[in-house]
Amino acid sequence: MTSQPGGLAPAPFALPLSVLDLVPVGTGVTPGDAIRNSLHLARRTEQLGFTRYWLAEHHGMPGIASAATALLIGQVAAATETIRVGSGGVMLPNHAPLVVAEQFGTLGAMFPGRIDLGLGRAPGTDQATARALRRTQASPSGFADRGGTPGRFLVEDEFPDQIAELTTFLAGAEFPKGHRLHGVTAFPRAEMPPIWLLGSSGYSAQVAGILSLPFAFAHHFSAQNTLPALELYRSSFRPSAGRERPYAMVAAAVLVADTDEQAEWLAGPIRLTMMRLRTGRPGTYPTPEEAAAYPWTDQEREVARQATASHVVGSPERVRRGLRQLLDATGADELMVTTNVHAHTDRVHSYELLAGLGGDLVPSRTPAGAVGEATRPAG
Repeated sequence: MTSQPGGLAPAPFALPLSVLDLVPVGTGVTPGDAIRNSLHLARRTEQLGFTRYWLAEHHGMPGIASAATALLIGQVAAATETIRVGSGGVMLPNHAPLVVAEQFGTLGAMFPGRIDLGLGRAPGTDQATARALRRTQASPSGFADRGGTPGRFLVEDEFPDQIAELTTFLAGAEFPKGHRLHGVTAFPRAEMPPIWLLGSSGYSAQVAGILSLPFAFAHHFSAQNTLPALELYRSSFRPSAGRERPYAMVAAAVLVADTDEQAEWLAGPIRLTMMRLRTGRPGTYPTPEEAAAYPWTDQEREVARQATASHVVGSPERVRRGLRQLLDATGADELMVTTNVHAHTDRVHSYELLAGLGGDLVPSRTPAGAVGEATRPAG
């Protein structure tokens, strides 16, 4: 069994398994239904022994109901008892650091020892919506690749300064005299939540390493960058008090069903959904029947193939092989799984089958640069 960051008891799996929830909205499903489904899934995955339940901030997408991320975190934490609940993540450039500190200070006061704060730099939406989320007309960061080059730390980017402001608020520390925020404090305040950085390229990986924070990589939509980013994170990591070693979590899209054929059938909607999203036509998750009946063009099939090439889909045995290959390649300390299908019962069943594989999901070797178990990587 593997120890968990954040002080909870060891997970019942060979390595910690966690959940990333986008609160998917399918055809014929209301946002209220989707949220209630997520509350049920959180309770079920807690029973199964999953470590964390994170919710992702997205905006302007009809098929995703997790825009008010902090609000949903409170609902999930209230509906559960032991599982850690957090953000995967809060897109920090969309929010004033003081607001995030107040939100997570409140959550920490309500649910002590159970709240994680994952931070992202991308806007989680299109440029127009990103501008609408902010009170300034500055161009949102994260659209242009300004920081993916190894060894390059871009001081002109505001993200490190935003993190510094947020951590100062969360720690209850004072800003120095002459600082524009001198005298400003966040309240209510609780114990400082474990802070994670999320990323899909090298920039956040390097920042996480330099700041000695745990790092979560979005393998489910940026698989080509997974290995370079993890290598950069581990090579950049600077040990600090309480964060002696790097700790890497990999987020993967996984769908498990009783047979390979059933899994492929259930995966049709996510392939259609990803194609529509990549071609600027976001919508709700279709049914498998709708996906099967869709008149695909060759170009659309290729877009869908590329968008879902990293997804691990199949029977328990096929998924076991696929996830062990992923763990062999990455040396991940923790695996976070997102499963998006139309029917809630199929989503729950996928996590149940995944839990049954938990004892086998351990890398057979440690890749170069990987470091073993971390000791409280954040907090």
